[in-house]
Amino acid sequence: MDLKDKNLWGFKRLLRSFVYAWTGLKYVIRYEQNMRIHLIISAVVMVLAFILDVPLNQKVILLLVVGMVLSLEVMNTAIERTVDMITEEYHPKAKVAKDIAAGAVFIFSIISVLIGLAIFLPLIFERVSKILGS
Repeated sequence: MDLKDKNLWGFKRLLRSFVYAWTGLKYVIRYEQNMRIHLIISAVVMVLAFILDVPLNQKVILLLVVGMVLSLEVMNTAIERTVDMITEEYHPKAKVAKDIAAGAVFIFSIISVLIGLAIFLPLIFERVSKILGS
């Protein structure tokens, strides 16, 4: 489960690290509702970016934002599982740690929505004005 085997070097060790990472991602997708919601919204955003012909530099920004939200959600889950492992009973400090991690995802999700609006609204308004002006 870890890479403590010092005899593993090179490609085999690298491959194992990718397998562990993929296993973690599958876990988060399977057991975390918020991750599934983020994935669906991310897919919609990227499809909309191609439909509205968003410029490449803005698509890159959208990809970075999507990647950050998904990564933060993965880190949030890791923190929550670590706290759960340390204490199985309710503890106010454990709750605070979990709430703070969730807060990080929440903050960046709000920023992501604002970035998305800044990118998409001008393109949507342009399309609507062309349709209404015709």
